[in-house]
Amino acid sequence: MSATKVRPAPTSNIPPATSDELAASLLQVKRELEVDKLFKACVKLEGSDLHLKVGTAPIVRVKGDLKPLNRPPIDIEEMVRLLIPMLDDRNRRIFEEEGGADFSYTINVDGENWRFRVNMLKQLGKPGLVARRINNFIPNFKGLFLPPVLEELCKYDQGMVLLAGVTGSGKSTTIASMLNWINAEYSKHILTLEDPIEFVYTEKKCLINQREVGTDVKNFEIAMKHAVREDPDIILVGEMRDQETFMTAIHAAETGHLVFGTIHASTAPSTVGRILDLFPEEMHNAIRNAMAFNMKGIVAQKLLPSIKQGVSRVPTCEIMLFTPIVRKLILESKDQKLSDAIRIGVQDGMQDFTMSLKQLIDDGLIDRPTAFEVAPNPDALKMLLKGINVSAPGII
Repeated sequence: MSATKVRPAPTSNIPPATSDELAASLLQVKRELEVDKLFKACVKLEGSDLHLKVGTAPIVRVKGDLKPLNRPPIDIEEMVRLLIPMLDDRNRRIFEEEGGADFSYTINVDGENWRFRVNMLKQLGKPGLVARRINNFIPNFKGLFLPPVLEELCKYDQGMVLLAGVTGSGKSTTIASMLNWINAEYSKHILTLEDPIEFVYTEKKCLINQREVGTDVKNFEIAMKHAVREDPDIILVGEMRDQETFMTAIHAAETGHLVFGTIHASTAPSTVGRILDLFPEEMHNAIRNAMAFNMKGIVAQKLLPSIKQGVSRVPTCEIMLFTPIVRKLILESKDQKLSDAIRIGVQDGMQDFTMSLKQLIDDGLIDRPTAFEVAPNPDALKMLLKGINVSAPGII
């Protein structure tokens, strides 16, 4: 397929960090802020997220449940006192002009640094904050209870691999685990373009450069223009949120790079439609061709509470590999048959959510009520647990 011309991304009116601002942020020794005690509470409670809202006590999400801290609600004066010192000059401009700002934040707890992905926002005219804790340790596939076929997706020299799921489904952690596997196995150049940077990698066999949009480079389009001149083998482009991002990423895959990205979609087959929705109908055939010939796999996942001691949540995964049958169905616009292709593609390493849930039950990681609560087809899961595997209808 010939490369489709990429339209320029909208240019933000927020200027990038100046060299003086960047130097100051790199050289400044972080001072203790009042808000740090709330971040420390989140770490010590092993929470995944911290929520700060005016009129409410601080809330920490622990094992999927929201739990308020045992302290009075935050009033507007305290919220301003807690949040504004977190902002550097650039993020303060963004927050004031756009009503929200995304950035990373680091605190030290008992001699160990912990990173958070922060969104500072306004709601009903009042400031607030939601922060996602990022694990310092990047678990391997086995530690995350991920299917071993993900290892095979890391071995390609070029193409695209997408992680699909809703917010908080563990997509970023799974990609980090995949990149870290490559880092341990191959001598390659990994380039990440992130907004903001989440996991910070320790180089093993790979050379790894991590660029943060807004801090290291003005916007995503400029970052990708630079990327093709920086000799990467593997590129992490973050979230596929618009036409420009997808077209730039697919062009990188066409030109010999292995590209990883994430997308908000609930299943692997529905990801195809989610991508097409980014484009006008007259471009759909071209996008189908681009996907069919460049995509290597789509992994959709959800996090579920675990019953295994010492394990808080585990992913249930649907895996669609771009086999000849899957490519044919996408080219012929027969997306409704992709689920059948996954079910008959077990020998290739594919699985649907029903198969994944059954395996998690067999491995003692989740209980049956949890599985049936999220099962897309409870009857199929019930039959599979009885050892009855309903074969898919003919799909050709």
